[in-house]
Amino acid sequence: MKTFFASLGGAVVGSIIGLFLLFFVGMALIQYAINDAVQSAAGPSTGQDDGNPIVLTLDMRTGYADQAPTTGPEVLFGGGVGFTDIITRLEAAVTDDQVKGLFIRASDYGVGSSRAGEFRDVFLKFKEEGKFIVTHSQGSYGSASGYRAIASSDEIWIQEGTTVIASGLALETLFLKGLFDNLSITPEFEAFYEFKSAVNTFEEETYTEAHRSNLTQLAESLWTTTLSDIATDRGLPITNVRETLESGPLSDQQMIGAGLATQSGWPEDALDSAMDRAGEDAIDIDVASYTPPSTKFGSPVIAIVGGQGGIVNGGAGGSLFQEGSGFASDSIAAALLEAGRDDDVEAVVFRVDSPGGSPSASDQIWRAIERIQDEEDKPVVVSMASVAASGGYYVSTGADWIVANRSTITGSIGIFGGKFAIEEGLARIGINAETIVVGGEFTGAFSTTEAFSDEQRAQFRTFLKQGYDRFTKLVAEGRELTPEQIDQVARGRVWSGEDALQVGLVDELGGLNTAIGKAKELAEIEDGTDVRLVTYPMATGRLPFLGGASGATAEELKAIGQFAQFINEPEVQALMTEIEAARSSQIQARMPALIER
Repeated sequence: MKTFFASLGGAVVGSIIGLFLLFFVGMALIQYAINDAVQSAAGPSTGQDDGNPIVLTLDMRTGYADQAPTTGPEVLFGGGVGFTDIITRLEAAVTDDQVKGLFIRASDYGVGSSRAGEFRDVFLKFKEEGKFIVTHSQGSYGSASGYRAIASSDEIWIQEGTTVIASGLALETLFLKGLFDNLSITPEFEAFYEFKSAVNTFEEETYTEAHRSNLTQLAESLWTTTLSDIATDRGLPITNVRETLESGPLSDQQMIGAGLATQSGWPEDALDSAMDRAGEDAIDIDVASYTPPSTKFGSPVIAIVGGQGGIVNGGAGGSLFQEGSGFASDSIAAALLEAGRDDDVEAVVFRVDSPGGSPSASDQIWRAIERIQDEEDKPVVVSMASVAASGGYYVSTGADWIVANRSTITGSIGIFGGKFAIEEGLARIGINAETIVVGGEFTGAFSTTEAFSDEQRAQFRTFLKQGYDRFTKLVAEGRELTPEQIDQVARGRVWSGEDALQVGLVDELGGLNTAIGKAKELAEIEDGTDVRLVTYPMATGRLPFLGGASGATAEELKAIGQFAQFINEPEVQALMTEIEAARSSQIQARMPALIER
């Protein structure tokens, strides 16, 4: 059981890291106050119901959580629309005759490799149906994922005088050992096994050999996939694409000369081109506001249950500083069971976007999937988002089918745990921490006043090993692999979706729409039949100072959306992930926080 000082130690470590965020949060709140004074104007009728030709518009510079939040203050962050909503609406638009094409504002800083692949999949379907795609870019800086997403466009306009920097892919890791050394805090962690590198964030100043080799392999896989997709979509040799992009910053004219863009011009010129393509009386509608054609009454139902963020025990997911609705075991398990027990639901698609967390929470969610399969005899298909690793893989392993994007980060089958010994740090500020222990040798092991004894460390490793063995046993059973095969892919290794398919950790490559298609197949829903998608759980959160969603003004929603974009920045989320780990002495099945650039 945690002692007072164990809690104090975690709080001290977390608070120290959290101080780095206070200034930025303050600035975001000031921005909120400024935006609250901005005048709003009600938008005109879209004309969607009048039969006008439609050009859908998509601004990739807008930040979305993977799934629309369903609880707490996050419900209004981003206006209640998630990335999955954007993807399913685009998929519906593929067969909507009223939709003639798509106009895209390209991302300035990238969308992430996995999302780029998922966008690309649905864009290719647009083109297969004879619909056009016109994109405008104002340059990009430091990431090729934004360009990969739009490379299949019929027209790629690039603003004159802008620059594209897409020369490779970087995975950035935050190492905190130097900070802890300065504060006389000693990380006391154990991990199974050498590739389980989350503890390196606390214990190392740089990459270990295993950590570096694994992430290098991952980065190379993601970069090769990126180059391959761009080359295919632009009709260019991959060697030419590699040479051009890796040569360094590219001007608008260099992009056009290399066949990576079609012309230079301004955003309004590119939009005019798209509207001209659509024909007379065409209207433009933001994808987030687009209403897909309704399915027929009585259509089969596919349930979509989503979990994102760190996996935790309990019923209240997420927090003010963590995106989306969280991945709380009581809430997610209940949502899965509710969906599975609904007589109208034919199959369940479980969307997973998580680097992992609590093994016991992951176990509870894994069991909910097993109950749907055994008690309700309904298939469960997992759709892996940007990351479904460690605990995120744990909750997926029992599904009937696992779909991952080619660039999904997955695997990381391993476990770690420990504490921070802060006795020396406390002494430096005049605090003398002493403990009276009654009971066995392991009593007080998680007190952060001192390091583990040799006996405590041995017992702790035995405890961790039991958790690791259960994890790998469930993977072996779910994937129908031998223990020896599991050992080759586990031990904390991370894989791209492309590589995970080769080693048997996933069944198919694709995005959410691929998973929905597989769910229809497993539920024996006739091919070509329209299905109704129902999300579990329903959104219920509201912000008291806004009077609930119905009372929120456009200015408030816009300001909160901007605040949400700040909170969802990868650097902020990475720091918050480490804060959550630092505040807890619980065992973790979690991969290290990575920032893709």
